[in-house]
Amino acid sequence: MSIGRSQLDAAFVERQRQYLIRLRTNLQRAAQSAESEESDVEADSAGAAREYEDDAQKLAALELGGNLAARDVARLERVERALRKIAEGTYGLSDLSGQPIPQERLEAVPEAICTRSEEEAAERGR
Repeated sequence: MSIGRSQLDAAFVERQRQYLIRLRTNLQRAAQSAESEESDVEADSAGAAREYEDDAQKLAALELGGNLAARDVARLERVERALRKIAEGTYGLSDLSGQPIPQERLEAVPEAICTRSEEEAAERGR
């Protein structure tokens, strides 16, 4: 598969690049915050009287936080890839097929690296 150059307007791509940089910063901060909260919970639990209900609640909260953190990490990876695609001049072209990603999709999901139909097919395959 030969991947060409994106045909998107340069001003649009620059706006997307700026948005993706801000999004990357926010996702990195959220990941750092989640790590800090997990450390705080572990430190609070050390040496404290054990209440199994409290442990269950803390475990549930950590699990939920872990799921959110994993989703943020995956999104951060897509943001990083989108920024690399901008630098390469291939932003707006699918990583899978090289087909153009509609501008409307990129406006809604700036970190999109494949078309909606390709993403849906990948999700069905999981």
